[in-house]
Amino acid sequence: MNDENQMIAFGPVPSRRLGKSIGINNIPPKICTYSCIYCQLGRTIKLQIERKPFYNPETLLEAVKEKIQKAKENKEPIDYLTFVPDGEPTLDINIGREIDLLRELGYKIAVITNGSLIGDSDVRKSLAKADWVSLKVDAVDEETWHKVDRGHRELEFQEILDGMLEFSKLFQGDLTTETMLIQGINDQPEKIEKVADFITQLNPKISYISIPTRPPAEDWVKPSSEFEINSAYQIFKKKNIDVEYLIGYEGNAFAYTGDAEKDLLSITSVHPMRREGVKNLLKKAGKDWDIVEKLVQKNKLIRIKYENNEYYMRRLPKKRS
Repeated sequence: MNDENQMIAFGPVPSRRLGKSIGINNIPPKICTYSCIYCQLGRTIKLQIERKPFYNPETLLEAVKEKIQKAKENKEPIDYLTFVPDGEPTLDINIGREIDLLRELGYKIAVITNGSLIGDSDVRKSLAKADWVSLKVDAVDEETWHKVDRGHRELEFQEILDGMLEFSKLFQGDLTTETMLIQGINDQPEKIEKVADFITQLNPKISYISIPTRPPAEDWVKPSSEFEINSAYQIFKKKNIDVEYLIGYEGNAFAYTGDAEKDLLSITSVHPMRREGVKNLLKKAGKDWDIVEKLVQKNKLIRIKYENNEYYMRRLPKKRS
């Protein structure tokens, strides 16, 4: 697998929502419509709303095929092929074409999107081709949305909300939502009530209440307390929303597909790994911790301390804030 293919496809990785997933990184780091205060990859390098091609769709298909073959050789199960890139996946103008191409592989396809471009009918049509779509709903009042998601200045908040509602009527697959709770920013009961009221209109299969479980872009960001999380859960339940917590660690069942160093770098480019997860992968590979130390010394991998845990992350092109 060449270096470009290695960056496009990674995993399988354990997902709290999708079982074992081959990740598809269809956006170079870190181009996004948002610069969320809690983003695990740090501040956005390039805020952008113009959709454009990034990789050739056939190249993306080949990268995923290669990763699937490696997973099969190592008897790693695959539940989904998931667009979960270093930025917003719908910035890729070819995402609809890519979903069509991936269909031939016989796996369910998921897209995790912040929903910021869903006011565009072409984006809605492309997303509707997937089997499972997650929309970010961190706030439904514009002031809080700006504080949490810090979107591109040309984004129209009401257009985003209207686009989500339109998409919910169009989409035939499994629609889910995710609301990330940040202490003192968007976890007040009156704000959660408004979010829940909006989500009832989307009628998702399930809604997830989450907190930052990996190092955030801004070091002052703190996850909501157990009290606020439970309060939000109860508010959602009162609105008859099928809601679950999304606040736990995914586990350490990361896949080894043949090259421990490349696997570490590809996974940690979009999915920071806890120390235990890295150890588990190395054990599968029959390798020792020296690989990690060498990658750190070469400035390819960085250590991050967060909430009494040690994480490993691939260094992005621009220094993390």
